Amino acid sequence: MAERSQAQEMKERLSPSLTTGHSLSYHDVTEAVSIVSEVKTHRNWYIALAITSSITGMMGLMIAYLIATGVGVWGNNGPVGWGWDITNFVFWIGIGHAGTLISAILFLFRQKWRTSINRFAEAMTLFAVACAAIYPGIHVGRPWRAYWLFPIPNEFLDLWQNFRSPLLWDVFAVSTYGIVSALFWYVGLIPDLATIRDRATTKGRQIAYGIASLGWRGSATHWKHYEKAYMILAGLSTPLVLSVHTIVSFDFAVSIVPGWHTTIFPPYFVAGAIFSGFAMVVTLMVIARWIYKVEHLVTLTHLDNMNKVILATGTIVGYAYATEMFISWYSGNPYEKYAFMNRAMGPYAWAYWTMVSCNVISPQFFWFRSLRRNLPFMFVISIVVNIGMWFERFVIIATSLHRDYLPSAWGYFRPTFVDICTFFGTFGLFLTLFVFFTRFLPIIAMSEVKGMLSANRHEQHYLDEAVAADAGKEPVGVAH
Repeated sequence: MAERSQAQEMKERLSPSLTTGHSLSYHDVTEAVSIVSEVKTHRNWYIALAITSSITGMMGLMIAYLIATGVGVWGNNGPVGWGWDITNFVFWIGIGHAGTLISAILFLFRQKWRTSINRFAEAMTLFAVACAAIYPGIHVGRPWRAYWLFPIPNEFLDLWQNFRSPLLWDVFAVSTYGIVSALFWYVGLIPDLATIRDRATTKGRQIAYGIASLGWRGSATHWKHYEKAYMILAGLSTPLVLSVHTIVSFDFAVSIVPGWHTTIFPPYFVAGAIFSGFAMVVTLMVIARWIYKVEHLVTLTHLDNMNKVILATGTIVGYAYATEMFISWYSGNPYEKYAFMNRAMGPYAWAYWTMVSCNVISPQFFWFRSLRRNLPFMFVISIVVNIGMWFERFVIIATSLHRDYLPSAWGYFRPTFVDICTFFGTFGLFLTLFVFFTRFLPIIAMSEVKGMLSANRHEQHYLDEAVAADAGKEPVGVAH
């Protein structure tokens, strides 16, 4: 057999499943994405909105009850001063990490497969940050004084905030993350909003989408400014992927509580955030691509790549668990050693081993390509991963606090009805925002997918010429 040329090998690597197929036209992409927001609203959409809004309303009632009654309605007690409030805050911040990673870091590394999923992931980031932002406001005990979290001199105590506290660092980190992520998401939306504006058949839609698209006309100047702004925002967002959850980890790592006082927390928390964020993207994307019939744009290869990231970050998280256990023994600190042994064999052992099973064992099935591309299987695993990541945050907080240095101070945390309803209410808020997003905005970045198609066609053409030249033939479509 003759040795294959380099051009032939490169041509084979240009996978149609990754690049959404070479037979797609720009019109096909526009039609598939725009039609979602243009058709008459289906009854099922109203049913979904009613369900998610009801759950959100339940959260609102729980928060009102909390404000009227006090934080005593939560399960927090003497040794466990932080309970589900901080657990859920860290959980939702972690969920929001995948959007920035897909949009910013993969963009800077020129990963083509991000183009079909970045818009979806960016929106999910904003919704997760909105859910997370609820908890700092309501866990302070006096939510009407929540503005004291910001560096504003207050008129009651004439005090400044403690800038050495990681809780204040959280305020800056999360607010910065939310603002930059919103800007990044909106800038990317502008060309697609203009496309929907130009296709609008009613005056109201033309005005609404016209205002939102900021007068975009697709001129060379507009594209030049757009690409520059997008690149700058990608550069600003990239360090945020690492810094936000690093600062969140400092809430624990800078303390002297056994089980928290460890230097592995920053990379461990970042890997866990990406892990849970990608799992949530897979969960929602599997449903959305089926409901909105965009399987030809969000292919199995996109999901396969996301599952590879889940496998990699899940393995890193498992390594962090093992490192924590080893260092607790190797340090020679009896309190540190007891804290970790108590996690594995104490009253919360059920939560610890649930965490290990979900976060370490379940992702290992993704070593098999057939399972990485199996939709029902990846859907189940993505849900299992986020269950495990919630338990991780709960285990870190509850097991480190419930047994203090004095046995007389030991206790056990149990969530109350208000804890549970508030947490599930945040899922209602998240899904309500998601339902509105999929109905009124393009869920896939049309302009970026079209740009990828164009680049692939040029690359395919040059490779065809190279293969034909290697074979000593005239390339197809080239005149003599």
